Amino acid sequence: MPFVNIRITKEGATKEQKEKLIQGVTDLLVDVLGKNPKTTFVIIDEVETDNWGVGGESITELRKKQ
Repeated sequence: MPFVNIRITKEGATKEQKEKLIQGVTDLLVDVLGKNPKTTFVIIDEVETDNWGVGGESITELRKKQ
């Protein structure tokens, strides 16, 4: 029973994009590991950019500099 957790910043991923991620990850586990898609769980967590940091700065601040 695979469990996959995808974390992305909350910046407008569409419903369709998330559906593709869920289907794509499920297909990959079926193809590579022979897992049953009926018992494969994929969760997408969307994190506010204020709550995600890299290199000592939040993504919000990094985006402002771009």
